Amino acid sequence: MANFSRQMRLSSTLLRRLQQRVTAVNSASSRNFTTTEGHRPTIVHKRSHDILHDPWFNKGTAFSFTERDRLHIRGLLPPNVMSFEQQTARFMADLKRLEVQARDGPSDPYVLAKWRILNRLHDRNETLYYKVLIENIEEYAPIVYTPTVGLVCQKYSGLFRRPRGMYFSAADRGEMMSMVYNWPADQVDMIVVTDGSRILGLGDLGVQGIGIAIGKLDLYVAAAGINPQRVLPVMIDVGTDNEKLLKDPLYLGLQEHRLDGEEYLEVIDEFMEAVYTRWPHVIVQFEDFQSKWAFKLLQRYRNNYRMFNDDVQGTAGVALAGLLGAVRAQGRPMIDFPKMKIVVAGAGSAGIGVLNAARKTMARMLGNTEIAFESARSQFWVVDAKGLITEARENIDPDARPFARKIKETERQRLREGATLAEVVHQVKPDVLLGLSAVGGLFSKEVLEALRHSTSTRPAIFPMSNPTRNAECTPEEAFSIVGDNIIFASGSPFKDVDLGNGHVGHCNQANNMFLFPGIGLGTLLSGSRIVSDGMLQAAAECLAAYMTEEDIHKGVIYPSISRIRDITKEVAAAVVKEAIEEDLAEGYREMDSRELRKLDEAQISEFVENNMWRPDYPTLVYKKD
Repeated sequence: MANFSRQMRLSSTLLRRLQQRVTAVNSASSRNFTTTEGHRPTIVHKRSHDILHDPWFNKGTAFSFTERDRLHIRGLLPPNVMSFEQQTARFMADLKRLEVQARDGPSDPYVLAKWRILNRLHDRNETLYYKVLIENIEEYAPIVYTPTVGLVCQKYSGLFRRPRGMYFSAADRGEMMSMVYNWPADQVDMIVVTDGSRILGLGDLGVQGIGIAIGKLDLYVAAAGINPQRVLPVMIDVGTDNEKLLKDPLYLGLQEHRLDGEEYLEVIDEFMEAVYTRWPHVIVQFEDFQSKWAFKLLQRYRNNYRMFNDDVQGTAGVALAGLLGAVRAQGRPMIDFPKMKIVVAGAGSAGIGVLNAARKTMARMLGNTEIAFESARSQFWVVDAKGLITEARENIDPDARPFARKIKETERQRLREGATLAEVVHQVKPDVLLGLSAVGGLFSKEVLEALRHSTSTRPAIFPMSNPTRNAECTPEEAFSIVGDNIIFASGSPFKDVDLGNGHVGHCNQANNMFLFPGIGLGTLLSGSRIVSDGMLQAAAECLAAYMTEEDIHKGVIYPSISRIRDITKEVAAAVVKEAIEEDLAEGYREMDSRELRKLDEAQISEFVENNMWRPDYPTLVYKKD
């Protein structure tokens, strides 16, 4: 009986969270929580033009006359004091009018013009910027984040106008401990750091990769309510192997080949020591490091610092939630998940991260024994640029080795080392075809036609590579070739497909934005010493349980981006709860670990919501420095 209980843990967890979605929360306790990100006055040490040129405190035309007198800005602004709503409406009207005029020419996409206009607002008024972003998140998330952020990174040297974030480089070795004090904020809660070596599926973009760190932190603010004054985008410039950038006279980074080996590790070590010396409780998210370093750095730091790697762990969690959603959509009990046949195209950091997470979940549902772990391994077929990975391959990547098919297995399946993706899909007839290859169009007509023979009545197709041009297939291709009854989820946004006769092919977005903001917020508010596997698992399970049965029946397995703050709140609450259960939580501000342990689920959710920053103008009070 005990063993059966362990097997059903995931299923019961999902069921409980599904019930919570449809049941009103009535807490027996009347405990109240006061938001720590509320409307208290803010002390500033600048006045006049200085305050108007500071995006953290500038309110533009919204300064009241009292504040204009107090801050010596009466007469420096037009006399009409505008409300937040009026400012937002004015900006939106300007955006619609200017997004075409702001283009640099016929080759300049509208999305880049939108990004530039939003960026200008960010430069002069952060509060209004986030107000606009939150209220229009469905429209602007694809602009500040994927897919547009990929285009921004490619062009960042030309787009750079005002500095945002910090740059640590190979030329700064020995100086980082003092450099970190150049950042003006005494408190930093969240850092997103990249070395620019593998930006999305675009390859080595060097110092220009800081655009991805900026975009991710915009979502931390908009989705998770992390205070924008306490976030820090970071680029670690160790050179680039992109020959085009090495020869570009306008490139802003170090024009030398990338450091490697111990020299590389010394730079990253020095950076980590520096930021954790100044901000001991900061959370560092590693982003878009090449596979060669992603796993190694994760293992190097995860047990000593509050850090995680979004490509390895965030992608894994989002994919796992989608896989669990696919089980539900196929009308199967959750305990059938370990029986799913999954073909994965791509064996980089993201692909291996998904494989490890899914395998651990399957093994846990089967009893968490060595036999269960080995049994789970046999549910995956991994295909990389050289074809199917088997034990016959020479020089297998150590991270991919556990998923190499045994030679006798491949012979029974009439497959071989290096078999093509189409051959593997044809022979395996998988329940799920998952792409993390960064190869646009990899799911060709031949591959998709092979999937029509899947043993599942509702096969799932997950082309998860970003940006849009790297998606392994489009939804139109998937629905038209495989059939109307598929489950489709992509990394970048696509529009739903009109299937005719009033039917719609739903295009889910299997994007990390549904998880990483909640993981970061939950870690922050719990005060957990590390980001544990259990906390990541709790986040994925929460996301999997978020959708109603009605949604799932329609093929909707991920929420709309318009609900991003709500799903982030729930994910964060699940992470806090798991940190408490694992005895990792040390508390946040006045809520120490003992107080945290007294909270029930409803109170944890309330605690999270009350600590999410909202874009409201605080009252500014001048105090001489």
